[in-house]
Amino acid sequence: MKILVLAWEFPPRIVGGIARHVAELYPEIVKLGHEVHLITVEFGEAPLYERVEGVHIHRVQVAPSQDFFHWIVNLNESMGCHGGKLILEEGQFDLIHAHDWLVGDAAIALKHNFKLPLITTIHATEFGRYNGIHTDTHHYICGKEKLIAFDAWRVIVCSDYMRREVERALETPWDKMDVIYNGIRPEKKRRVPEFDHQTFRRRFADDGEKIVYYVGRMTYEKGVSVLLNAAPKILREMHDYAKFVIIGGGNTDHLRRQAWDLGIGHKCYFTGFMSDVDLDRFQTVADCAVFPSLYEPFGIVALESFAARVPVVVSNAGGLPEVVRHTKTGIVTDANNPDSLAWGILEVLKNTGYAQWLIDNAYEDLERRFSWVKIAKQTEGVYGRVLYERSQVAWF
Repeated sequence: MKILVLAWEFPPRIVGGIARHVAELYPEIVKLGHEVHLITVEFGEAPLYERVEGVHIHRVQVAPSQDFFHWIVNLNESMGCHGGKLILEEGQFDLIHAHDWLVGDAAIALKHNFKLPLITTIHATEFGRYNGIHTDTHHYICGKEKLIAFDAWRVIVCSDYMRREVERALETPWDKMDVIYNGIRPEKKRRVPEFDHQTFRRRFADDGEKIVYYVGRMTYEKGVSVLLNAAPKILREMHDYAKFVIIGGGNTDHLRRQAWDLGIGHKCYFTGFMSDVDLDRFQTVADCAVFPSLYEPFGIVALESFAARVPVVVSNAGGLPEVVRHTKTGIVTDANNPDSLAWGILEVLKNTGYAQWLIDNAYEDLERRFSWVKIAKQTEGVYGRVLYERSQVAWF
């Protein structure tokens, strides 16, 4: 089959988890014998067209705007025009797969203009991020999410938690949704070239200090402030032999202030953005990965730590307890509870044999539950169902 994919981020443009998702899913879809054209946004020196692992990547130019929502309008206009041109020039496609509301207007227009069934993956909701709809901006985005979910033939979500959330927040019928987990390619983490571990480690911590790290966005929903509030208890129990490394771009001023107010500023290292090469190296010298999210539809970052063979401590927010099996592949703690989080981290730091057992179990789970090969086959199954149902109806 011939599939047209719309996603507002794709490497090297990486904003959140969508970029990783589409970059790893569609090469596997291609291996199953399908043709995939993915429309995304231009970025830096990346070519406007290239083939990446068999996937046709089309990057469109988008008129700049200081207003984000105006930029999204421009984005959809560019994607819609290019998508229509592709369909006319490349021959009829079988279906459209859109990722999240940001590309919804273009996807819906292409659906109706060319009578193509639309599938959408909802990666997160505005309702979930803010624990409700409180502002005009929230209402606008939620309305766009509802629209694309309504117009889609099927809706894919990444966890059972998200299925419940989308049913509640977007009023999407339960039987219209398919749960397909995210995945990872663990082999990517095995390609770390030889380097001086000790010298590299000393960039982040003194010898003897256990390294506890968070990697991700610096937004409220990621719960970094909870980790900082847990840190004093951890430091007391570890007799000060611990270092907290916070990895990720964005404004960290409020978090730095919080650390100094807690008296632990000297025990926290905010790295800013870290390249994939350095992150791969860093994970080989770290002792514990922590993801204390207040909202998390799935948690690909936990899988990346599984693959890097780092023990994982997470909160029980959203889909994280589906990804991390408590006391089997990691430790699951109570969300927004510094004492619970401190307990989980100390379980890992104080029990090296137990931590290694968690690591081994987690790595085995990657192939069993989070293989992109299996995820691609599940996605192909949704495509096949939609094409069959489409063949049974007239569309005027």
